[in-house]
Amino acid sequence: MNVAIAADVKADQSATPSKNSQAQNGMDVLLDLVSDDLKAVNALIMKHMQSDVVLIPQLAGHLIAAGGKRLRPLLTLASSRLCGYKGDRHLGLAACIEFIHTATLLHDDVVDESDLRRGRDTANALFGNKPSVLVGDFLFSRAFQLMSRDSSLEVIRILSDASAVIAEGEVQQLMTSNDLETDRDAYLKVISGKTAVLFAASCQLGAVVADRPQNEADALEAYGQYLGIAFQLVDDILDYSAKQAALGKTVGDDFREGKMTLPIILAYEKATAGNNAEELAFWKRVIEELDQSDRDLDHAIALMHKHNALEDSMSLAREYVQKAIDALAIFPDSPEKNALVKAVEFSISREF
Repeated sequence: MNVAIAADVKADQSATPSKNSQAQNGMDVLLDLVSDDLKAVNALIMKHMQSDVVLIPQLAGHLIAAGGKRLRPLLTLASSRLCGYKGDRHLGLAACIEFIHTATLLHDDVVDESDLRRGRDTANALFGNKPSVLVGDFLFSRAFQLMSRDSSLEVIRILSDASAVIAEGEVQQLMTSNDLETDRDAYLKVISGKTAVLFAASCQLGAVVADRPQNEADALEAYGQYLGIAFQLVDDILDYSAKQAALGKTVGDDFREGKMTLPIILAYEKATAGNNAEELAFWKRVIEELDQSDRDLDHAIALMHKHNALEDSMSLAREYVQKAIDALAIFPDSPEKNALVKAVEFSISREF
């Protein structure tokens, strides 16, 4: 593996988030709890992204080095500890989760024609679409190798089912793009598939490896599902927020692609309810026809504020945060439970 890429991966995981916000403090709690396990997971990730085909570790390493805080693997590690697990099966499964996530990012950036991710050039911008798709396939294969080595049919079922649902969610999102008839239920179905299901699987695995009762596995699955929905809701809100610059992404990427996220859905609903012909014509032009000018994004954001679409979207995210916290009620208080609660708080308070 390229030494510079390896250094980037190591630096990304050793960096301690700034404690200037509740969100980052929440991540500190989770990171501190499982820091040793996370080091072992990172070693597994680096080991299994190797290949004699030089382009594979180069391209995969580029994205993994920019992969943020490893939230999904962290959830697997913390959930396993919450359930009292003392072995090491969770390490390989956490690495498997990260490979599935990274593979979907590679494919997503190609589909979305994205040039930046977290302030860095996307793999497809640097290496091209074909290599990005193929290396994404390679990472999916690595993920299935890791899950098969666990030798648990239940683990294989959970992760293979999640992979299938993710793919369905991405296709469903493609079908709803540029379609102003998309409603809240259809939107929630999309994000439940493309985002939340991997959060749910990440958490459910903790109960499975610890051989805990089904009600605990169900509770962790629900926690992860609600957390994932809240996480994606906030991502979609941030696309219309000045905070987006801190994520290394330009404001309005979803708008320019005509994605039907909740802020647009709510603003369009208000325009429809008020029979506002001017606003309805605007949304039809910029979303359905993708006929956009430089000033249209600012106007779209102004309409969202006019109709409280961003505020109402955040209110829904908070509802899912509370559902996630409530799902943990069957577990006794512990540092692990506290860390998982902090992870939920992080999901709606992100500023990085």
